Amino acid sequence: MDAGLAELAVSGSPFPWLSLIVLLPAAAALVLPLVPSSEEKPSSAPKIITLVVLLVDLLLMMGVFATRFDPSTEGLQLVERVSWLPALGLEWSLGVDGLSAPLVVLSGLVTFLSVAASWSVQRKSRLYFALMLVQASAQGLVFLSQDFLLFFLAWELELVPVYLLIAIWGGQNRQYAATKFILYTALASLLILISGLALALSGDTFTFNITELAARSPGGSFGLLCYVGFLIGFGVKLPMFPLHTWLPDAHGEANAPVSMLLAGVLLKMGGYALLRFNVQMLPEAHATLAPALVILGIVNIVYGALNAFAQDNVKRRIACSSVSHMGFVLVGIGAVDALGISGAMLQMVSHGLIAAAMFFVTGVFYERTKTLSIPNMGGLAKALPITFAFFLASSLASLALPGMSGFISEITVFLGITSQEAFTSVFRSITVLLAAIGLVLTPIYLLSMCRRVFFGPRIPALASVADMRPRELVIGLSLLVPTLVIGIWPRIAMDLYEASTNALALQFIAS
Repeated sequence: MDAGLAELAVSGSPFPWLSLIVLLPAAAALVLPLVPSSEEKPSSAPKIITLVVLLVDLLLMMGVFATRFDPSTEGLQLVERVSWLPALGLEWSLGVDGLSAPLVVLSGLVTFLSVAASWSVQRKSRLYFALMLVQASAQGLVFLSQDFLLFFLAWELELVPVYLLIAIWGGQNRQYAATKFILYTALASLLILISGLALALSGDTFTFNITELAARSPGGSFGLLCYVGFLIGFGVKLPMFPLHTWLPDAHGEANAPVSMLLAGVLLKMGGYALLRFNVQMLPEAHATLAPALVILGIVNIVYGALNAFAQDNVKRRIACSSVSHMGFVLVGIGAVDALGISGAMLQMVSHGLIAAAMFFVTGVFYERTKTLSIPNMGGLAKALPITFAFFLASSLASLALPGMSGFISEITVFLGITSQEAFTSVFRSITVLLAAIGLVLTPIYLLSMCRRVFFGPRIPALASVADMRPRELVIGLSLLVPTLVIGIWPRIAMDLYEASTNALALQFIAS
């Protein structure tokens, strides 16, 4: 323990800020069951405590990263390392760099807003909000862990709250969706664990330290096998075709706040892990398989867009849209130049905000209409004009309207793939052409959904529903304003991670 504390002092972080960020929600989750409440007279205390704790945690993230994190530095900062279980080689090892800082803040914002969107939850409220707090800690730990075993434990921990949130508070087929989610992700975790253990055992010394594992950079068939194991394991969470089929079911049955978490945070864990493990640890294997990632990304883009047309459920259509948009993350990572990886990072941040906004607004009109079936809705624009404006704005952001973050992120990915001279001109041309097809399909299925839901034949039973409340307006603006700010001034996001993405690109070129 003394050595760990000494390392904290050497790293320039005498106070364990990152540990506080990670552990604060979990500590609150332990206290929450003690709050008096009952099913007959549910108390507002659990949700208020959860909101306050997550707001403090979000402000803490923003304050620490604004004052103590230097975005121009490519390496790890605020490193905290304490020997936890020496017999297993497990360390409590945290650190932040440009790859993790934006996603930690995104995670904190979306989780806080998801809890704010859960105001109507009354059944088993203490358990619900305790799970939200545990999820917040697990997410932060995934992005900040610098020990593979700690990362894996956090990766597994975050599956439990999501499973329970879907299985208990989901829709009619919630058990099926929750079971499918846990089976896909748990089986994928086996590949992640096997690949990580293989890397840990590959050197002269056994270690789980991610920085030391990255320094080994194993190549050959061993590196390729580890790469494929990580790709499949993390690809399930991304999600990557054909490992994506759990996502529409999970979104279709989860309530809107949990869908906000799924789309806004959980999918980004897959993209982050690909950058952290596949690109950073295995650059030689990545150089070999990068074209395969680009092809898989194009399949995601086109297949997800085409599949969205077949969905008559609003949330399932948005879920298929997420599959399509996360394809740009794969293409950007596969481009393996600084611009492409930068586009992949920006797409994760952008899609996290936009998808969370779309699922939130969907939850708003579901509370009013009690249906997500597109054919059973119509004429809602007159009854819900503000809700319509928010849904249309988030749809325009999703279809990459210039001036919004989706446009900047996707055009950056395009520029990254076209400027990569390692690919042939034919490969680049076909990639851009097929990705452009996905871009053309996106406004068709999104705007047609808007037309059918808000301007279709008016249904008399839905003519007098109430519009968005002030609390809901604040949540919607908190998600849409950042998309506009990033769309107009993208450097505010790109400056956070550019040093790290440039370092990854140089590592790939060196390999």
